[in-house]
Amino acid sequence: MPHETVTTPEQLAQLCEKISNADRVGFDTEFVSEDTFRPQLCLVQVIVGDHLAVIDPQQVSNLEPFWRVLAEEGHTTVVHAAREEINFSLTAIDTPPAGIFDTQLAAAFCSTEYPAAYSSVVSRFLGKKVLKGEQRTDWRRRPLSDEQINYALEDVRHLFPLHDTIAKRIEDHGRTDWLTTETAEFLTEVVSFRDRERWRKVSGAGNLGPRGLAIVRELWRWRQAEAERRDLPPKRVLRDDLIIELAKRRTAKAEKIRAVRGMQYGQLKKATEAIAECVQRGLDASTDDLVSKGGKAPPPQLNLLGQFLTPAITSICRSENMAASLTCTATDIRDLIAHRLGFAAADAAEPALASGWRAHLVGKLIDDLLVGKKSIRIANPRKEHPLTIEPV
Repeated sequence: MPHETVTTPEQLAQLCEKISNADRVGFDTEFVSEDTFRPQLCLVQVIVGDHLAVIDPQQVSNLEPFWRVLAEEGHTTVVHAAREEINFSLTAIDTPPAGIFDTQLAAAFCSTEYPAAYSSVVSRFLGKKVLKGEQRTDWRRRPLSDEQINYALEDVRHLFPLHDTIAKRIEDHGRTDWLTTETAEFLTEVVSFRDRERWRKVSGAGNLGPRGLAIVRELWRWRQAEAERRDLPPKRVLRDDLIIELAKRRTAKAEKIRAVRGMQYGQLKKATEAIAECVQRGLDASTDDLVSKGGKAPPPQLNLLGQFLTPAITSICRSENMAASLTCTATDIRDLIAHRLGFAAADAAEPALASGWRAHLVGKLIDDLLVGKKSIRIANPRKEHPLTIEPV
């Protein structure tokens, strides 16, 4: 596949100039994430106009000019499943690329599959097959073969036709504003996720009481800082099961910590004192924010209504050529029902289905069903979408 290989700052500057003069650019990345704190960027594939390029970060160590030109307003940045690409830009310049059009996200507004793989979206919207065969490549190794480069370039070669086709279908459905809103919310979520403390995701934490959770929180914070300092995946610094075991034992005595199976080796043994200090902070910490507020259990009819409406709403989404998995979850439906019937907590946030495009597509339908203005019936049991919602 004809392309330019960017291996010098001068070549990168020339590519950035092409991008700055274009109204549309597409890009993708290849990275390896299993051995470092953050994913290791190994290759950047770019399409601008009819020009294909691959940037080798091992040769061009400073990619800041590339990320800065992507962040400039005035162009559309076409990507697929862009979470990591956005994160690379945020790490480099603390700003995401401008004018994001994510073909995975956009496809959900005019098809029923989400999240869809790049190959699936290309097949669905363009009727083409993408190259396969290099999914297990270690992108850190050099030199890369022609087959590996072609495989990487395949991920950008179809981006512009996808952009044209999907954007037109979304416009025909009258959903362009919906996509704009969802893209902005997606960007906000990616940015906020970077700083979010995810210590409650430690496997086994859900079975602990407030004091145990306080210890988990302190150990998780130490693990994150240590992993970043040593550039290692956090679980290689301290496994989840060891965090839970230390939280259960509730002891800050170094000798008892070293007695836990798995704590006697290498860097963990050297870090015993630091880990003991974490446990002690957890033992001393206030648990007011960790005590369950309880509240009334939802009435049984709430789950019954949710179970009844979920497949109907899924069928409606599919009939509207909209991905149900992006539109709402079963929990979203139950939250709206609880809110409308007065079962929601006083400080509960507004349900996701109560406003915006989700309210337009399904929230108002649920409202009408709850008050008896509409009903669900089986229109044709032989059809792909057998259910219909009709006025009473």
